[in-house]
Amino acid sequence: MKNNCYLSFLFLILSIHAFSQSNNTAIDSLKRVLAVAKSDTAKVNTFNSIADKYKESNPDSTAFYAIKAATLAGRSNYDFGLANSYINSGNSNIILGNYRQANQYFNKAQQSFEKLLHANSDIETKRIQNGLARAFASQGIVFSQESNYYMALEMYQKALKIYLEIGQKINIAKAYNNIGIVYKSQQNNAKALEYFKKSFQLQEEIGEQTAAVTLTNIGVIYAEQGNQKQALQYYLKAEKLFQKMDNKRGFALLNNYFGDYYKTQKDYTTATKYYTTALSMYEEMQSKFGASLALYNLGLLQLELKKYDDAIALATKSLDYAKAIGILDQTYHSEKLLSDLYAIKNNPALSFLHYKNYIIARDSIVNQENNKKILRSELESEYKRKTAIVAEQSKRNFQLILFSIIGLGLLIGLVFVTYNRRQIKRRLTLQKEVAEYEQKALHLQMNPHFVFNCLGSISSFIVQNGTDSALKYLSKFSKLMRLTLEYSKGSLIPIDKEIESLQNYLELEQLRFHNKFTFTIQATEKVEFNMGIPPLLIQPFVENAILHGMVPKEGNGKIEVNFDVQNGQFICSISDDGIGLSKSKHLKEDSVTAHKSMALEITKKRLEIMEATTLKSAQIDIQELTNDKEVIGTKVTLRLPIQYIK
Repeated sequence: MKNNCYLSFLFLILSIHAFSQSNNTAIDSLKRVLAVAKSDTAKVNTFNSIADKYKESNPDSTAFYAIKAATLAGRSNYDFGLANSYINSGNSNIILGNYRQANQYFNKAQQSFEKLLHANSDIETKRIQNGLARAFASQGIVFSQESNYYMALEMYQKALKIYLEIGQKINIAKAYNNIGIVYKSQQNNAKALEYFKKSFQLQEEIGEQTAAVTLTNIGVIYAEQGNQKQALQYYLKAEKLFQKMDNKRGFALLNNYFGDYYKTQKDYTTATKYYTTALSMYEEMQSKFGASLALYNLGLLQLELKKYDDAIALATKSLDYAKAIGILDQTYHSEKLLSDLYAIKNNPALSFLHYKNYIIARDSIVNQENNKKILRSELESEYKRKTAIVAEQSKRNFQLILFSIIGLGLLIGLVFVTYNRRQIKRRLTLQKEVAEYEQKALHLQMNPHFVFNCLGSISSFIVQNGTDSALKYLSKFSKLMRLTLEYSKGSLIPIDKEIESLQNYLELEQLRFHNKFTFTIQATEKVEFNMGIPPLLIQPFVENAILHGMVPKEGNGKIEVNFDVQNGQFICSISDDGIGLSKSKHLKEDSVTAHKSMALEITKKRLEIMEATTLKSAQIDIQELTNDKEVIGTKVTLRLPIQYIK
C-alpha cells in the first residue's frame, strides 16, 4: 500500500497538538476540579482542558466536553473560553474525518481570537495570540488534507510567525514539523527533511517529548529514499522517547514503520510482531483509521507467507473498517488485496466482485483526485490573485507613504524657503534703511565741508576783488546753497539739477580765481531726465580739479564734466589738464593728503552704501593722464548703477 496519504494525515494530527501525558488520572483530576469550580469561567476552562485530554483517545468525548464549554461560555459571555471550545470541536471533527465541519470551527476560533486581540480584553495578550496561532495551524491540517498545499503552508507560516513573536519554542518546533509534513505531501523530501531536522534540533534543545514524532518523520524520509539503515536509527531513537511518554497514536504509527522495515529485511516474524502491536494499540484507541492500515499490512504479510485464509480474514476486516469511516484510499487497496487473494483461492466470483469494487473505488479516487486537482488549481489561482492584490496594495501603500514623505519634505522645504526669503527681505530692508541713514549722516558731514570751502572763497574774494564782485559772488553762492539744501535731504538728485549746481559752483570758482580755467558740462542723449545720482557726489572731485590741478598750473586750464550711459552703468567723468596727481602731491603733500583723504573716504563709503542698496556695482577710478610720458592732467571716473527718481 502507498502509505503517503494516510501517514501524512497521522503526521499532521501528531504534530499539531501537544502530546501531554493525558491519562485517566489526569482526566479524573480535572473532573474533581470541575466538581468544586464555582465561577463559570473556571468551569469553561476545565471543560476545555478535559476535551483537550480526550482528543488522543476518545474524539467523541472531546466533542462532548467542547460543546459543554461552548454552551456555558456563550451564556456567560466568556469569549476566550468559547474560542477554545471551537478549537476542541474542530479537533474532534478532524480526527473523525469531518474536515469541512472541522474547518468551520477553526475559522470561528480564528475570528474570535482576532476579535479579542483587537479589543481591550482582560485576557493576557500572549494567551490570545497562542489561541490564534492554534487556529491557523489547525486550518493548515484541513487544507493539507484537501491537497490545498498553498493555503496549508500559508496557515502554518502564520502560526509560526506568531509563535516566534511570543517565543513559544515548543510550538515553533511543531510548526516546523507541520511545514515539513506539507513538503512531504508534495513529495519534496529534501525540503521536508530540512524542516523536520530544524524541528528536532529545537525539540532536543528544550527537551520536548514530541521529538519522538519528528524522529519518526525523519526516519520515514530516509526509508522512502532507500536508506533503510539510517531510517532504522531514527526509528530506534524515536522508540526510546515514546517509551517514556503516553502517546499511543504516535507509538502505534512507529510500530507500523518498524513492521515495514523488517518486512523489507524479510524478517517476517519481527514484522508481524510490530504490525500486531500497532493493531492492538489502534483498536484500544478505537482508531479504525489506523487499525485498517495495520490489518492491511498484516494481510500483505500473510500473502507473502502464503497463509491465504489468514490474509483474507485480515483484509476483510481492514476493508470493513475502511468502509465504516469512508476512506476510499484504504478501501481501494483492501479490495484489490481481496480480489488477488480470492483469485489465488480459485474463487472467481468473489475475486471479480472485489475487483469490481476495486475499480469503483479506483474510479472514485481518480474522480476525487481530479476534483481535487481542479479545486487545487482554482484555489491556487485564487491564492495567486489574492497575493497579487495584496502585493499591489502593498505597492500602493508604499508609494502613498513615499509620496507623502516627499510631499511633506517639499512642504517643509517650501516653508523654510519662504521663511528664509522673508528673513532675507527683512534683513535687506533693514540694511537699506541703515544705508539710507548712513548716507544722510554723510550728507550732514559733507555739507559743512562744502559750506566751509565756499565761505573761505567768499572771504578771499572780498579781500581781493572788492564789494561789487563780492555781491555777485554771493548771489551765485545763495543760489547754489538753495539747490544744495533742497536736494541734499534726499538720496538722489536729478541729473539736470546736479548739472545746474555744478554750473553755479564752477562759475563761483571762476570768479574767485579770475578765470584761471574754463569748463564744460555735457550729457549724452543716453542720459534720461529722470535719472538721478547721490547729491554732492561729484562736487568734491571738481573742487580738487580746481585747487590741485588748475591753481598750481602756469597759465589757464580747462575742466570737463561728462555724463553718459555705457554697458548698463551711469558714467560720470571729471577731467582736467592741470599739473597731475604726482606733482600736486609733491607740492603740497601734507595739506593735500589730509583734504583728499577726507573726500575720497566719504565718497568710497557712499559708493559701498549704494552697492548694498542696489545690489549693483559702484566704482571710482582716478588716473593721471599722460602723453608720451608727459603728464597732461587728471581724470576721475565714477561708474554708478542706473537709478531713477520716482
